[in-house]
Amino acid sequence: MRNCKLTPCVLVALLLVGVLHLEAAMATDFTYGEALDKSLMFFEAQRSGKLPSDQRVKWRGDSGLTDGLAQGVNLVGGYYDAGDHVKFGLPMAFTVTMLSWGAIEFRKEITDLAQMGQTLWAIRWGTDYFMKAHPQPNVLWGQVGDGDSDHYCWERPEDMTTPRTAYKIDENHPGSDLAGETAAALASAAIAFQPYNSSYSALLLVHAKQLFTFADRFRGLYDESIGSAKNFYTSSGYSDELLWAAAWLYQATNEEYYLKYVVDNAVYMGGTGWAVKEFSWDNKYAGVQILLSKVLLEGKGGAYTSTLKQYQAKADYFACACLQKNEGYNVHKTPGGLLYVREWNNLQYVTSASFLLAVYSEYLSAANAKLTCPEGQIQPQELLSFAKSQADYILGKNPKSMSYIVGFGSKYPVHVHHRGASIPDVSVLQSVVGCVQGFETWYHRPQANPNVIYGALVGGPDQNDNFSDDRSSYEETEPTLSGSGPLIGLFSKLQSLNGINVPGYNRGSPNSHHQTIPSPSPNQHEKQVPNKVSGTPIKFIHSISNTWSIGKMTYYRHKVILKNTSQKPVTDVKLMIENLQGPLWGLSPTPEKNTYELLQWQKVLQPASECTFVYIQGGPQAKISILSYH
Repeated sequence: MRNCKLTPCVLVALLLVGVLHLEAAMATDFTYGEALDKSLMFFEAQRSGKLPSDQRVKWRGDSGLTDGLAQGVNLVGGYYDAGDHVKFGLPMAFTVTMLSWGAIEFRKEITDLAQMGQTLWAIRWGTDYFMKAHPQPNVLWGQVGDGDSDHYCWERPEDMTTPRTAYKIDENHPGSDLAGETAAALASAAIAFQPYNSSYSALLLVHAKQLFTFADRFRGLYDESIGSAKNFYTSSGYSDELLWAAAWLYQATNEEYYLKYVVDNAVYMGGTGWAVKEFSWDNKYAGVQILLSKVLLEGKGGAYTSTLKQYQAKADYFACACLQKNEGYNVHKTPGGLLYVREWNNLQYVTSASFLLAVYSEYLSAANAKLTCPEGQIQPQELLSFAKSQADYILGKNPKSMSYIVGFGSKYPVHVHHRGASIPDVSVLQSVVGCVQGFETWYHRPQANPNVIYGALVGGPDQNDNFSDDRSSYEETEPTLSGSGPLIGLFSKLQSLNGINVPGYNRGSPNSHHQTIPSPSPNQHEKQVPNKVSGTPIKFIHSISNTWSIGKMTYYRHKVILKNTSQKPVTDVKLMIENLQGPLWGLSPTPEKNTYELLQWQKVLQPASECTFVYIQGGPQAKISILSYH
């Protein structure tokens, strides 16, 4: 973009090829679960470094394997920012914060969609990189690659010939905005990981605290220390990031020090002074104000209540401005109803605002409170309804009937401004594509991109709802990390309202009638599954969490919960699953026929703990039994 180990076996992979074929046959309307599915795929397409064996975006390969080598630091990994190959620290950190906030606030919804594992992997691909980029308490490597030289070339990341210069901030070259946002990312990720990997969560928190102290003690704008970032991600200030980091550290630690920080600095840093109509990688004030409103609404304000009420007043301003209830001081909207903030990649501002409204709706609902606007009181449900209207516009309910998420629906951008997607992958075109050759042969090519970059949210239409599907219209066709980060939480919440948990169900025209198939009663379908090894401490609860029909065939989504009912940890569990006809995720297959084991990062099932796997098939359920355990 330009200026403008892991989880329990609830970890679930995306639907495999068989399910993708299945969803192509499913009728008649889009679902947010499918959009979430594809959005997670986009993060895999943006990975830098050594790709894992379970990488699902097969047209991508290893890249950037020497990042940081010239500077004597390991900076392999992380994410490419957009259609280019620069790793910009500030928007990447904001993206991870948004992914983590979604995983925290909508944990149940994401888990019900069997996507928590993939969500945490998306977060961890960023946080692992951030911790490597933070080798000392007061040092943070904030960028790899140079935007100017990178944009002179059009080549696959696997063929990169542009300089991979790394840039850092330190005590003599501060960057409070960059260090603060990275601290927020690590603190929020620590909360997201805590239920699944407490040791990793604790490590994240150590780095988050150090980075906040660094950001606060050595103050300055990061783009004055990393000059090459100024033409691409210019910072408007760092006060919001300092408040943002402190607010997240309070959520992660419950330490009064951080709450006192946001209260003591509320006026000086603008937290209770700035009334904003934008929430983005650069401007965090609305996020700070809504996050601190949660403390107030939960009745935890104590001696800080009066200041927190001032924060909430500004949170209300932002929400009212989005809902057009702010006596004229509103966010501009296109004729088709889309929030319009910036000419360049406007949809990133839409997704962040929509996510924030969905979160605020949750907070207000939990407190049985209403939003107070100059034009009257608003029920929390109205915030969620407005967020839904923006999501629906993105997914195709707009004047162009165009889905702005690549690969979703029947009409979406096919000339995405993205180097890797626009050039055939190395397995197809095995010769190196040079810097200039990429422009001559592939950038100006009128045909659609050879690689579909599923889940990429492009920049979107202009202020009049017009959209040009052209690679050279990068303002409209380039995807960014920061645009997609808020979508995981937003889509999971919206999907939960439908009562349909199968990703890909009801795919099709956004204008067709939306049928909601009610979930069957748990009592109707839940039952205990017998174990092959008698007397095992592991009990199963097998339920059907969804059902739908295609022609004369009925399909079922089976959810199986394993629970350790003993007082001791159970390890090395092996299951036999017979009569399995469809895809299964949440377990790892073994070389033995019909035999599965828990995922590699969840080898131990603690006393009273549970984990889940899911499979889809028609006809009778599979036969599941325990083969062995320790």
